[in-house]
Amino acid sequence: MKRLPSWAKKTLGPLGALHEMKSILRKRNLHTVCESARCPNIGECFSKPTATFLILGDVCTRTCAFCSVDKRARPLIVDPEEPMNIAVTAKELGLRHVVVTSVTRDDLPDGGAGHFALTIKAIRDNISRILIEVLTPDFRGNEGALSVVFEACPDIFNHNLETVPSLYSLVRPQADYRRSLVVLAASKRAGLITKSGIMVGLGETPSEVREVLKDLKDAGCDAVTIGQYLRPTRENLEVREYIEPEVFKEYEEFGKALGLRHVYSGPFVRSSYNAEKLMDELKP
Repeated sequence: MKRLPSWAKKTLGPLGALHEMKSILRKRNLHTVCESARCPNIGECFSKPTATFLILGDVCTRTCAFCSVDKRARPLIVDPEEPMNIAVTAKELGLRHVVVTSVTRDDLPDGGAGHFALTIKAIRDNISRILIEVLTPDFRGNEGALSVVFEACPDIFNHNLETVPSLYSLVRPQADYRRSLVVLAASKRAGLITKSGIMVGLGETPSEVREVLKDLKDAGCDAVTIGQYLRPTRENLEVREYIEPEVFKEYEEFGKALGLRHVYSGPFVRSSYNAEKLMDELKP
């Protein structure tokens, strides 16, 4: 097992803020990817306060080897009150940028796209001048489902590639690299700000990372996040390598040289980490 370097260690932050945020979420039966995926930034983000809302329950229908979200239980019944509960909570927290993601729900005919749209509408109807970012699954490439999300007009459409193509069978066995690129290209054609992210340290090579950045640029992606994979539980894949901070900087510089408008790269970078700063960088 690889030894965790000092720069890859992070403290939880103020426990009072952590418990307060969890209390607010629990009273409306809401989930966050911060908790379900055991994000190392949870203490920092909950103390701001910011959170990435996880809709459609906290049980996933796919078995990605990097993720700690529950895959063994039966998926939860879709809660019709969830969109409004998220809107009310975002308003209570005074959020100006809200991120909405979900587990993958291949058991639903539309993959949950309609629920994404209802959540976007509920937030817009209840909070003026708020930026909405969605981080969606691939909906198995269903164009109709994607259109439902696009037509709800989120400010940012995010769909993560997660890793390089050669590792998909190991890391994301039920996903398809090219299909995910098609999803991203479709969101750009729909006129949305398009975002994606990958993890490193799973056994990829630097040249493979650079090829992914080229593919994202070709797909019309505006923003890319790159972060260190950290093993969330013993049941998940082991870390193959801890990437040095200067390598993250090199990836960032390479992506920007390609013409990607925003590249956020570092050991603790995650898809939604400091997401509110993205719009500032992408303003004309």
